[in-house]
Amino acid sequence: MPLMFFLIGNHSLKIKFTSMSKIKLNATNRKLKEKREGQIPAVLYGKGVENENLWVDSKEFIKVYREAGESTLIDLSINKNQSRSVLIHDVQRHPLMDDILHIDFYQVKMDEKIETEIELNFTGVSPAVKEMGGTFVKNLDKIPIRALPGDLVSSITVDISVITDFDKYIHVKELKIPEEIEVLIEEDTVIALVSPPKTKAEIEKLDEEVDMDISQVEGISEEKDGESGEEVGGKDKEVNKEKESEGK
Repeated sequence: MPLMFFLIGNHSLKIKFTSMSKIKLNATNRKLKEKREGQIPAVLYGKGVENENLWVDSKEFIKVYREAGESTLIDLSINKNQSRSVLIHDVQRHPLMDDILHIDFYQVKMDEKIETEIELNFTGVSPAVKEMGGTFVKNLDKIPIRALPGDLVSSITVDISVITDFDKYIHVKELKIPEEIEVLIEEDTVIALVSPPKTKAEIEKLDEEVDMDISQVEGISEEKDGESGEEVGGKDKEVNKEKESEGK
């Protein structure tokens, strides 16, 4: 796992590239409307690839997803036959329970560039936070990129200890991404900064604005003569049905 240091002014920015490595995952074919306990329905698709409906073991997938994210190649073995090189393209979750309902796998071609996102992992302690009482502000969690599948890295770890005061920012251009990876965002985009603490006057002004906003919210009023405002209700959202492969 390579570790690199880059100079920004009088400070060094430490960036660690988490190298690409394939992770194995097993799957079996799935019939439409079929249900299996402990299995997550999935679909495999790609350019020039016939869609396949699949099952993957829930516990196995969760472990793989934590390690791979959405920018690490996975060896997906279907029915214990020849594996496919895939990326986790989309994960659908239950809106209330957060359970995984459906997975999309995208089969890549190793000689064709793809567009995806690489996670940014922030580490270290900023002196502007620890010593000056500021608040760390993370503008980006991921950066969009284009690259050949074999050139992908799973994440970039950025040490925020270089943010020594409120005028120090970390920009996209300061992340020394490998030459093989094209970044699809403006290089002057700010990735992270530390905002100064609010003054007492700013906090008091904010409190006044909040009080004013609450008093003007429609439907909020004091009860008079035992009467109260009408209760506002709404229908529960319906849980999305399982996605099938049509239209992929």
